[in-house]
Amino acid sequence: MTSAIKLDLPARFLLIGLMISMNAGNSHAQVDEAPAAVATAPFPDDPWQWLEDVGGDTALDWVRQRNTVSQASLEESAGFAELRSDLLAILDSDARIPFVSKRGDYFYNFWRDQKNPRGLWRRTTLEEYRKAEPKWEVLLDLDELGKSEGENWVWKGARLLRPDYELAIVTLSRGGADAGVAREFNVTTGEFVKDGFQLAESKGSMGWIDRDTVFVQTDFGDGSMTTSGYPRIAKRWKRGTPLDQAETIYEGQMTDMSISAGHDDSPGFERDFVFRNIAFYNNEMYLLEKDGNLAKVDVPNSASKGVFREFLSVELREPWTIDGKTWPAGALLLTKFDDFMAGKRDLKMVFEPSDNTALSSSSFTRDYLILNVLEDVKNRLYVLDLRDDNWKISPLVGAPAFGTVGVSGIDPDESNDYFMTTTDYLTPTTLAIGEIGKQPEPLKSLPAFFDASDLQISQHFATSADGTRVPYFMVAQKDVLLNGSNPTLLYGYGGFEISMQPGYNASVGRAWTSQGGVYVVANIRGGGEYGPRWHRAALKENRLRAYEDFAAVAQDLFDRKVTTPQRLGIQGGSNGGLLVGNMVALYPDMMRAAVCQVPLLDMRRYNQLLAGASWMAEYGNPDKPEEWAFIQKFSPYHNIQKDKKYPSVLFTTSTRDDRVHPGHARKMMALMESQGHDVIYYENIEGGHGGAANNEQAAYMQALAYTFLRSKLFDTAN
Repeated sequence: MTSAIKLDLPARFLLIGLMISMNAGNSHAQVDEAPAAVATAPFPDDPWQWLEDVGGDTALDWVRQRNTVSQASLEESAGFAELRSDLLAILDSDARIPFVSKRGDYFYNFWRDQKNPRGLWRRTTLEEYRKAEPKWEVLLDLDELGKSEGENWVWKGARLLRPDYELAIVTLSRGGADAGVAREFNVTTGEFVKDGFQLAESKGSMGWIDRDTVFVQTDFGDGSMTTSGYPRIAKRWKRGTPLDQAETIYEGQMTDMSISAGHDDSPGFERDFVFRNIAFYNNEMYLLEKDGNLAKVDVPNSASKGVFREFLSVELREPWTIDGKTWPAGALLLTKFDDFMAGKRDLKMVFEPSDNTALSSSSFTRDYLILNVLEDVKNRLYVLDLRDDNWKISPLVGAPAFGTVGVSGIDPDESNDYFMTTTDYLTPTTLAIGEIGKQPEPLKSLPAFFDASDLQISQHFATSADGTRVPYFMVAQKDVLLNGSNPTLLYGYGGFEISMQPGYNASVGRAWTSQGGVYVVANIRGGGEYGPRWHRAALKENRLRAYEDFAAVAQDLFDRKVTTPQRLGIQGGSNGGLLVGNMVALYPDMMRAAVCQVPLLDMRRYNQLLAGASWMAEYGNPDKPEEWAFIQKFSPYHNIQKDKKYPSVLFTTSTRDDRVHPGHARKMMALMESQGHDVIYYENIEGGHGGAANNEQAAYMQALAYTFLRSKLFDTAN
């Protein structure tokens, strides 16, 4: 575990790599065998349910037939091969920033490039890392490992054991699925530990307590997994004993989302915790005491809870009244953990939201808490001094005035140093190292992967159907003509309290904006741009507000004469795929083309497919008639009609996606195809929820999407 414990599982858990995969320097998932089909009762009105048989021969034959058609159509388009090659060069570039995390004396990184498509786990020193070309010590080569073991391994992470960091628990995935295997690895010898700790493939995990003990949550057999497909039981496992003899620490309910246990290894503040995730925004945190009893951290279930050394932080999603005082939703509260567990309620509010501000994130250093605040979706950074009880707040020295900024403590138990990243849609990402109170020092920067000299970023606000002011960012040529003729791509997500902030988007820049296209990102409700209230405004029965917001942004683009429906395309993945599906179904006249990636689309059965049951706090329960009544209104699969004209749609998904079931995209494609609508489909047989297993596949998937959009929007005669 890290030296801090935090329980916060909103859709950062669901958010896919689609937005990420368009940025240079990120890696992707991959695949070998398809996940097993989920056995569920059929609905008589669903003629395409057989396509939910993920790895079935009949279903895969259907997939391959449509892949062949799509490939023939798009690969033959002018510029496809060149674009694919350019995008791959961006993703494989050695000039990307090798982001690192510090453990002990070393800085660890996982890296993929052309020579190492599966990747290298490696480390270096700070002295080396400061150099333009650091020397790296390779710890594990996944390409070599995959060859020797005959597996398609994808990196999922490593947990190093404090204090000597010699042993690690390495997690690998077959083909990029969420499910992984965990194996003990000796960093010094560079080998997996013979007869060491290891877990078979599951959506579970394992974490260190000490050299001979781990917490483990996995598939222990019948009844040990929740209806969402995650572990229901947490255990303590001693080295040298069979897994089935591990000591049960906590058992949750079958209807819970997941159960886990973790060890906080902060020197002098070592503690064990149990986490019960009932659903998104509904979780419980317990201190596991020495006698085995559990003491609940008695804060609202909807709050994000964090423990760092002597402090307890509480980020509220709903108002909380305690001792006659009401703290507002969106506030960050801080107190002493031991005092709180002893019954004291001396809470202090260190951040209070306003109409146009929200807390983006917070990060501890040894003596400070850094607050990252969004002000109309732009970052502002402040520092809270923890060295005395006054907890004075001041601006972070050296924080940039513009751009998207991320800050995190490097080694919070030891220093006040931090890493800072700065970026925007046109400015290559820069990584700096800083110490609280001093100017940060630039360490690494991305090169410019496309010519942005003639481009500019602007922020605008649209008015939604209920009068709500909705922000959006636009990237366009400086001399863009407002005559309605501009090919425009509108991107959105709108869920799980995820904020869409500006970031250097090398693939979008190369494939779209530098080619004359306008790129727009909508900060619609359902996201976290204005904190919990922005998210709650589009939950469940209010879901349509997110789509009204997106439509309002499109209409504002029309009113400003940026573009017209004939020149507008939309794109989104995962929950953003649900957004795209609903825009196609409910607002078909507002766009010419849509790219719908790894989407949710059948909202009648989503909760019975893979991890879908865990998202009912977001969308509602379709098995309850009173909730299906409103869910049906935003279920694209149930709102497509044969006699309507819809925009052209490209559906993409991954066979190996074990989070959002590929059946969603398959069935929507089959339905619209059978009704004669203009749709094409591509399913990557590898890929996981990120849609691609490696950089080559990611470049191919991106090239398909942009080629499709260019064919529809740059040449409207097509």
